[in-house]
Parts: sequence; structure tokens; C-alpha cells
Amino acid sequence: MQIHPARPCGELVWAGLATIAAGLVAQVPTAVGFGAALLAGVLVARTVTQLGVARVRAAGFEMLWSEPERVRRVARGGHVELLAEIRNRDARAVRYGKLRVVAAPDLEVRVQPEAAEVPAQGRLQVRVTVHAPRVGRHGIHGLSLEVLGSPGLFEVPLTFANPQAIEVLPAPYAPILHSARGGRSRMSSPEARSGRVAGDGVELRELREHRPGDPFRRIAWKASARRGKLLVTENEIEERDLVWLLIDASVEGWAGPPGQAPLDVALDEAAAIVGRHLGRGDQVGLGLFGARRLAWLTPDRGPKHALDLMKALAFETGCSDADRSAWDEAQLAQHVFEHLRPLHPDVATHLRSSDLERLARRAEPWLSRAPLRPPPPRAASARERFFRHYLLSYGIQSPPRDTDDRPRAEAELAGALRALGQQRRRPSIVYLWARPPDPLRSATLLRAIESFPKRVTDLRWCSMSESRALPEGSEPRAAIVRDALALRIDLAREIGEAELRRRGVRPAPEGRTLSGANRLVL
Repeated sequence: MQIHPARPCGELVWAGLATIAAGLVAQVPTAVGFGAALLAGVLVARTVTQLGVARVRAAGFEMLWSEPERVRRVARGGHVELLAEIRNRDARAVRYGKLRVVAAPDLEVRVQPEAAEVPAQGRLQVRVTVHAPRVGRHGIHGLSLEVLGSPGLFEVPLTFANPQAIEVLPAPYAPILHSARGGRSRMSSPEARSGRVAGDGVELRELREHRPGDPFRRIAWKASARRGKLLVTENEIEERDLVWLLIDASVEGWAGPPGQAPLDVALDEAAAIVGRHLGRGDQVGLGLFGARRLAWLTPDRGPKHALDLMKALAFETGCSDADRSAWDEAQLAQHVFEHLRPLHPDVATHLRSSDLERLARRAEPWLSRAPLRPPPPRAASARERFFRHYLLSYGIQSPPRDTDDRPRAEAELAGALRALGQQRRRPSIVYLWARPPDPLRSATLLRAIESFPKRVTDLRWCSMSESRALPEGSEPRAAIVRDALALRIDLAREIGEAELRRRGVRPAPEGRTLSGANRLVL
């Protein structure tokens, strides 16, 4: 048990020492005795506080969540409230202060009340408000507080390890959280391209004269008998768009404050486009690319496919895989050990984070008790894969690797464009989110754009802005550096968009892709 002195304790100690020093200088035994009594009182208060907290913990001082679900789902930028109870089974009341939530760094968490008193044999309700500025799986690992001793001179920090999880999906998912389930079927035509054209539909379009090549099953025999010549029926078929979304999800896209990084904005825009086209009955496919292909979802429609697209946008762009993570196996083991120690102190006894094999064996039984059930991330070995899976199951995200994946991501995007352009069933619209290509270093991507069949497929380029992710500086020099970097980024963007226009691609204006598409309709 750790015990820390509060500010009044420090003041009393300094007062006692000063009194003793003054008494010795003035040769006043009473002053020396008074100062020594102050110091002795502080030691007694420390012992009383330590014994009192031990008694409270032995009687039962715990925290429980009032929520029936261990995993809550929220849209990016939204808020979710969690209720917890601090229970005191001791016969004396317990005062605490500095209540705080142990949570993932990408979550903004507030808790009330921060300081209060838990009555004897009673409980106190605590309200936790979570703001989620970034998509992904994030964990709330518990509450931490400092118990105040009866004199108020010492504080004892206590941590209640009780994990919860927050799944954050793109912002256009918000209406689905409050919408009714079920309803009429929204099945549409299985074809591509919107509009009504002639085909094997069920709605009559016209009766016309027979032409060479018309099948006999289309001949209207009764109408032909009345008019004395062969007539065939021409029916209508309703067609829909076939839409593809291609996104450059390189790790450097996460650079910036949570909620303002280029990928934060791009994923919201892509989710909005998904909602708009699925609401019209179009088929939508998705491709996510970094140094490799992260996800590839073939075009489909319907509520299940919409949820699969939202999950891919939120979870497949994370940095838990070994080729996207900044943590090596030793750092992963250290984080697993630090998480396991307060959660299960008996398991972490006589265990070091450097003993990787023993740590993996002791942590393995507790993986099944994690609130999340994600698929195992990519890793070089089975042990490293377990460590990554353990952390991800408890909502502990790895920071992105400090590498430049742009050349390989552009090569993947170029391959995807070539594949879509050569498909027998070509898409009608392709949205592509990436930084504008560099004329000197993006030759592969520019060649793929130039050879793409733009007369058949509408290629829409959505530039990912990096200037808004630059941090604000309080000092004048920092502001000057930020403005210079923003000017350089904007200039590179204009040069890249000019190259796109020369190749017949018109970039979408910044923020225009979200207009009229901010709701996900299923």
C-alpha cells in the first residue's frame, strides 16, 4: 500500500522542524518539545491512516459499473454516459478526492463527483462522461482515487480495475444508434447505373415491331394477331450505381490531434458517401490501403453490408498490426504486464515483464474475460500476436509507426485502379481519398489514373488535407513555423491537383464530399 503526504502534512512537518530549530537556538525546551510533538503527531496520523484504509479494504471497498453491457458503441464526436457505484461495506464513512478515470488516451473523459464521501454501509453513484474524437476500439480500464485519512494529512491512492470498452464508428453512424430496427425491405435492382433502360424487367415500356435478333419469348402473340404483324414487348429495368471507395490509410494519416488528423476527416467523409449511395439502393465496395491492402469489401447493399463497411472504416485502419505499430515485442510485454498487475495482482506476483514466456502463459487465461472480441492482429510470432491480441481485446491501442508508407500505398492504389478498370462489370463511380500525387514521386499512380477509363467510370478525387492537423502553438515562433508548414502543404496540394486536372480528373473541393451526405440511411 502506497501512502502520500497531503499539503497540510507538509506544512505541519515544516512547522515542527522550524519550532525545534528555534527552540534549540533560543534554548527553550518547551518549544523543542512542542515541535517534536508535532512530528510525532504526523507519524501517528500516518499509522492511523494506513490502518484505516487497510480496514476499509478488508471490509469491502469496491467499484462496480451499473451498465449491463461491457461494450458501448458510439459515433465519432459523440458522447456516452456510464454510471458506476462506489460501495463501502465498512462501518465508517470514507472520504476520497482526485477521482479520475483510467482510460485510453484517444478518449476525453470527465467524472463527477471528483471528491465526495461514501457513507458507511452505503454506496455512491459516479457519472462518467466519455467523448470519442477518434474511431477504433478504446478501453476504460477503471477508476482511480485517493482515500483521505481521518486527520486529512495523508492520501492513499487506490485503483479499481474494472474494464469497459467503447467502439467508436464514423460520425454518420450516429442516426443508426437511435433508429428503429426492422421495417420494410429495401432491396433494389441488382444492376449497376441509375436510371430506367430497356431490359428483362417486369414493367412494360412499349410494344414495337419485331427486329432481327429479338427472342421469340418477347413476341406478343395476341397483339400481333390483331395488327397482322409481329410485335414484341419492351420492358423496363431499374438500374443502380456500382460505387467503389478507395482510401489511402497510411499510418502517417493519423498524425495530428485526435479528431483532426487527415484520416479522421477522410473516414467520416467516406462513411457519409456510403450512407448516401446505400440510401439510394446502390451497391458500394470499399478498399483500404496502406503499405499493403488492409481491407477489400466487394460491392453489395443492405443493412448488414452497411455495418460491415462502417466496421472496416473504424477498425481495419488501426495500428495494432506489427507492420503499422510503433511497439516491439518487449514494449508489448511491458504494457501487458502493467495492465495485468492491477487487474489480477495474484497472477502478476513474482513475475517480470522481461520474462516473456511466463507472462504469456499467465495472461492467456484472462484473454477470454476481455470485453472485446477482435480478430488477432498480424505479428511475426505467435507470442507477439498474443500480446497484440490481448492489448487490443482490452482496448489498448498501439501508436502508429513512424514510417512513410506513401510510396507503397500509392502503388496499392494504382493496382486497385487498374483492376477496377479491367473488370467486366465496371463501376460507375470511384471515390479516391489520398493526398494529391507528387509529379516527381508518384509516377506509378499518375500512369494508373491516366489509363483509367474515365469516360465509362466517373473518378472523383477527394484530397486529404494535412494543414488542419498541424498543432496550434502558443509562442510566436511556433505560430510562424506552423504557418510556413501549412503554406508548404497547401502549395503541394495545389500542384498535385493541377496534375490531376491535366489527366482529366477534377478534385472535389475540400469539405464538399460531405454536403448532403451526413446521414446513414439503411
